Amino acid sequence: MAVDIKGLSEIAGFIGGCLVDSETGLMMASEGGGSALDLEAAGAANTEVVKAKLLAIKTLDLKDFIEDILITLGKQYHLIRPLEKSPSVFIYVALDRKTANLGMARVQVKNVEQTISL
Repeated sequence: MAVDIKGLSEIAGFIGGCLVDSETGLMMASEGGGSALDLEAAGAANTEVVKAKLLAIKTLDLKDFIEDILITLGKQYHLIRPLEKSPSVFIYVALDRKTANLGMARVQVKNVEQTISL
């Protein structure tokens, strides 16, 4: 299955991004990354972030869902967004903190999500 996530590369400050199955940790598609970021490792590691947040939501009986998760590092932003139509799959994007605009990044990630059909 070929999934096109090239639209992620249009986000200001884009370093790399991928589509990940959170049940297995396997990357389904990727864009960018290269020597700057190991997207397979990042996708697998962020699977644990998503699972931990889902467990917290369940434990707290919040009856809610994850729209997105933002991780702010010293030099980067990491944005995780489960797909609305398939919540076990998420988009992961790493952005350079100096050049990224978080509001616009969230909008663009959502726009890319809407082009994905699984």
